[in-house]
Formats: sequence, C-alpha cells, structure tokens
Amino acid sequence: MTRKLAIVMDPIGSIKIAKDSSFAMLLEAQRRDWTLHYVLPGSLGMRGGEAGGRLAALAVADDPAGWYRLGGAAWTPLAAMDLVLMRRDPPVDADYLHDTQILSAAARAGARVCNDPAGLRDLNEKLAALLFPQCTPPTLVSREAAGFREFAAEQGEIVLKTLDGMGGRSIFRSRHGDPNLNVILETLTADGRQLAMAQRFLPEINQGDKRILLVDGEPVPYCLARIPQGDEFRGNLAAGGRGEVRPLSDRDRWIAAQVGPELKARGMRFVGLDVIGDWLTEVNVTSPTCIREIDAGAGLNIAGLLFDALERDLA
Repeated sequence: MTRKLAIVMDPIGSIKIAKDSSFAMLLEAQRRDWTLHYVLPGSLGMRGGEAGGRLAALAVADDPAGWYRLGGAAWTPLAAMDLVLMRRDPPVDADYLHDTQILSAAARAGARVCNDPAGLRDLNEKLAALLFPQCTPPTLVSREAAGFREFAAEQGEIVLKTLDGMGGRSIFRSRHGDPNLNVILETLTADGRQLAMAQRFLPEINQGDKRILLVDGEPVPYCLARIPQGDEFRGNLAAGGRGEVRPLSDRDRWIAAQVGPELKARGMRFVGLDVIGDWLTEVNVTSPTCIREIDAGAGLNIAGLLFDALERDLA
C-alpha cells in the first residue's frame, strides 16, 4: 500500500534546494514511493470538527531549474495522511501556535505528526537548552535591565538574543561597561515588557557553531561547524558563516546522550543541537537544517535515517 505524506512548510517556490532539509526529506519520501502532498501555506483549519487543509499533489526533482510540480489543491482531512511533516520556520508566533493546535487535532484523529505539535509548543528553542543545565554555559533569562547589567559584570563578555529569533537575527555581543548595552537591552526587552536571554560569550565560536542532528534521539556521527567570517562573530550560514563537516567529538556525543532521550520522549523525532566549544546553546525543533550539507560532506543519507524510524512506527 502506498503511504501518503503531507508537508507543512514555507513556500516551496522560494527554497534553496542545495541547503533545504525539508526538500531532502521530500526527495527521500518520493524515493520510497510515498505520495507527496503540499499543504498550501495558510490553509490549515477545521471543518466539521476535522483538522485539514488545502492539499496539492506534489512531485520533486533534485534540479535547480525546476524542483517541484504541484497539482490542483483541494480541502483534505489530515487524518487521511499516513504522516504529516511540520516544517514551518520560526518565529513561533500566535499563527504558528494555532497551526500546531490544528495539527494536534489531526494527531488525535490518527495522523502521525513529526515533530509532535505539543512538543513544538512547549519547547522554545532558546529555553529548551536550559532543561539540561549541565550542558549549557552561564545563562540569564529576564526582562530586567539591571539583572542583565549584573550578569555582564559577572561574566565580562556576553551574547544577548531574543527568544524567538532564527538565522542569527537579533543577536548582540556586548560586555561590562559597553555604552551600547542599555540600548541593546531596551531593544531586546521592549523596555522591560518581553523576555530576552544572555549567555556568557564563548570564544570557541571562532572554531565554529556546531549543528548536531539527532534522529529519534540518536546523534548523526558528523556535524556541520558554521564558522564566522571576517569581523562577524555569528557563525550562522544565514549570517555569512562558512560550513565545515566534522566528526562528533566525545563531548558532542556526551551532550547528545544527555539531551536525546528526553527529546525523543517528547516526540521530537528530528532535532538540531547548537554547540559552541563544549556547551549547548540552543535546541532546534521547528525546522532544523543542515541535512544536505552534512550528507554531501560525509556521504550520508540523514533523511533516510529519519524515514527508517518513521516507517518502523507505521509498520
């Protein structure tokens, strides 16, 4: 029997297929003779108590000149699918949370959803790292400027960020005595109305911000180190970082062993850990990237590992 997959993602016409992990998953599913269905962005909803959306038949090709074809779209209950991949990018705003609630309704009706929508709601990608304090650098989460100034005085040099950014956006590097620190805090906390995070600056960033992928709680044996370029301190590829595929270190594997079982128990089948030096800084659960880069550099098929696990569930 042919299995059916629906994917919730950002507009497929604007992706960069050489770097898109959702696209790697679609290619693998198609290779396994799954039928693919694309959920038109913004179409998730409920009709007569059923969770569904406007779905279009989808075919993909590893061809930058034409990587997808869509059929006509029609309202379809998600329970008619064997698997729903939730791959929307942050921010995890009200619209995103509402989509996860629709997907939870689909799961109650029998659809398998990856990653689990309840976990997507619960696990903020910045705060989730703090479930594992033995793995993280000194960290402060607060709305209070005075607390951040004290933290900067204690740590010397710090990195500050919002709780819902991605791709290196809204990340600041500062230090005790920095005349810009107050305006950074005003910006990030909206004058004390919203939470922000500060972590001790890790100079090991010059060796790369490592993206470690977990499939069903187990680490892929290679990571992608995203190395800052020029005067930039951020390693994110979206911020101009250079990617380098490396085998995991013993410390990387230890962090993965601390984190993996808990995330698997929460239904997080595919996760990206951000590690700088010896420290876990973020836990990415919404739409982790770097499959295609690690596959190319290490000769792996990471999407194949994921679908092996998902097909074991369905069997």
